[in-house]
Amino acid sequence: MQIHILSENNSILNHFLGQIRNVDVHKDSMRFRRNIERIGEIMSYELSKELSYKNVEIQTPLGIKKTTEINDPIVLCSILRAGLPLHQGFLNYFDSAENGFISAFRHHPNNDDYFEIKVDYQAVADINKKNVLLLDPMLATGQSIIAVYNKLMERGNPKEIHIAVVIATPEGIAHLEDHLPENCHLWIATLDDSLDAKNYIVPGLGDAGDLAYGPKL
Repeated sequence: MQIHILSENNSILNHFLGQIRNVDVHKDSMRFRRNIERIGEIMSYELSKELSYKNVEIQTPLGIKKTTEINDPIVLCSILRAGLPLHQGFLNYFDSAENGFISAFRHHPNNDDYFEIKVDYQAVADINKKNVLLLDPMLATGQSIIAVYNKLMERGNPKEIHIAVVIATPEGIAHLEDHLPENCHLWIATLDDSLDAKNYIVPGLGDAGDLAYGPKL
């Protein structure tokens, strides 16, 4: 698996990453959503450098200009609900992409720290021979992304898989490396230290879904 960690180079990305973590800033849900969206836009630009392109000619008012455009169709697929602001950021740049949405959540059958990943709702475009961009803000254990990836693979065979996350842990990366093919790309805005005893990211930022859309029951 090819891993890209974007925060290793200083850019405006790190400014937005700081704001989504800051307890004095991120409680403003509108600002939190917008910052995740802007992070998605920056990640889209960086990811676009790895896509394949084709030569085209554009008719201008005064002549013909040779340029390039993305060669293969794109499907953006986000994991509900926390993935929605990130999805919008990617859609702002890949505005002709098809879209998919899948719900995945931690189910605690014994009301303790043990959990299973439940994948329920699915609404996904045709992914055959297309570039699939799987989007989720937080890569903690990696189990949600693998569960959703497996569901997607039941639908067809994409040309490429790109997974984009805002915050990742070494444990989550290792889990993806064990369960994904080598030709997958993993795009990480920033890498955190570890998981705690309850499998939450440290230092992290809290619950991305709650910060974006309010607490759930």
